[in-house]
Amino acid sequence: MGPESLGGANQRSVDSLASKLRRRQVVGSRATALETLLVLRQVVSKARFSNIEQLVEIIRDVGRRLVEAQPKEHSVGNTVRKVLHHIREEYQTATRGTAAASTPQTFSIAKFVLQGQPRQHTLAPKSVESKGTLKENDPDDPDSFARGLKPVLMEAIQDVLDELETVYDNVSKNAKDHIHSDEIILTLGMSKTVEAFLKSAAHHRNYTVIVTETAPLYGGRELAKSLSGAGISTFLVPDSSMFAIMSRVNKVILGAHAILANGGMFATSGSLIAATAARAHSTPVVVCAGQFKLTPLWNLYHEYGALDFGDPSSVLGFEEGDLVDKVEVVNPYYDYVRPELIDGFITNDGDHPPSSIYRLLKETYDDEDNEL
Repeated sequence: MGPESLGGANQRSVDSLASKLRRRQVVGSRATALETLLVLRQVVSKARFSNIEQLVEIIRDVGRRLVEAQPKEHSVGNTVRKVLHHIREEYQTATRGTAAASTPQTFSIAKFVLQGQPRQHTLAPKSVESKGTLKENDPDDPDSFARGLKPVLMEAIQDVLDELETVYDNVSKNAKDHIHSDEIILTLGMSKTVEAFLKSAAHHRNYTVIVTETAPLYGGRELAKSLSGAGISTFLVPDSSMFAIMSRVNKVILGAHAILANGGMFATSGSLIAATAARAHSTPVVVCAGQFKLTPLWNLYHEYGALDFGDPSSVLGFEEGDLVDKVEVVNPYYDYVRPELIDGFITNDGDHPPSSIYRLLKETYDDEDNEL
């Protein structure tokens, strides 16, 4: 299923988003996920297909092109995988819902392990008007299958869109249970999820936040200004003082760029130092992130970096001419934080230890979509 199968309007929308991703005009996990989902919704609404395999191949083709345009924005591939998962789920409900309801299911440990998706058993099948009338590869009316299935597919994609739009509220709804009065919290960088989490807790608790500057982008300054404006006691400190103040810190709260299958994560540069210092002082490290950042990939790079680097001149400018010639300057965007340095993930679907991330991946994505 090549690009020509998309049609003119879909082709242009996919190319437009791929160009924006390539040029970094759309950055950030949530922004790229939302843009990807809007394009997929348009593709599904205008796609012509006569069986489920054709639709899945169209979506996978779009996903491959977007991922190749910006492979370091993992939420693009995650969104495509989630849409594929919902498409298969709605198709199975629409075509086999009646038979499944009349036949009692038997479960065994072996089936449980093979399926790997325990949540599906508790979901009540959605009512589909065309249930029992869907016919694939109908020679008399090739578009009948698409007409019958598209309404429930659009509803499923809307559910994913609603989840993305409310992710900050859902992550932060239980913030008061994680932050207690008079605690000292350390965070770094500018994470919208962490910002919403801390502001939500401030409605119920009085506490202090220490924010590191997070040079050279200095996202910590923006976060400190926002928290201070919300009435939270906030201190802005240089990155070099992180280890020195860790003995006074009760909890470290970090954001994530991507959560990997082994429970590790890619996070803002400086997160590894914070997590390592917290481990030395036995301080808990908590990560706030939406489930759309769950990635069925492992860290295939070296142990500490994410192979995504920024402009080195922001670390050491060319005005330092004598020094520039003698050193190699590296400015990584992200650190790889190992799972043993993380105590828990707070997501829009509850709290999870790093050891259970693989189970969430099984529930969220299908195994055949791990490689688009």
